[in-house]
Amino acid sequence: MSEQISGSLRSGRRNKFKSEINVVPYIDVMLVLLVIFMVVAPVTNPGVVDLPTAERTALPPSDYIQISLRPDVSAEIGIHRPGKGRDVFESVPDKDALMQNLQILHAENPDLPVLIAADKNIIYNEVIQVISDAKKMGIKRVGLATR
Repeated sequence: MSEQISGSLRSGRRNKFKSEINVVPYIDVMLVLLVIFMVVAPVTNPGVVDLPTAERTALPPSDYIQISLRPDVSAEIGIHRPGKGRDVFESVPDKDALMQNLQILHAENPDLPVLIAADKNIIYNEVIQVISDAKKMGIKRVGLATR
């Protein structure tokens, strides 16, 4: 009896399962998908994009009220008029004086837009406050100057 038991143990060792991944079915599936995409791709037409045409845009204003903001609390305000003499900018010590000068300049020249040129080191919130205060004064055309 002991021979049968030991024989069955030996035969169990010989019939071990191999735990390997069979990749052939995966390769077959991938090749079938590749063939399907190769057949379908030329059949589909890419969508035609209808881009709008740009019309002539308005030129930026040549005359405007310019506010130059600097990080050292002072600012400059004046009217920029190219070709009409030298621009005169007045340095103002604080925000209240800046807003008073802006109100005076806007009352004298209500059609001129206001452009704000801020130094790169200035706090962004200060620029937003100047824009907000100018809008509260009734100035409709307020923008940022770019370089």
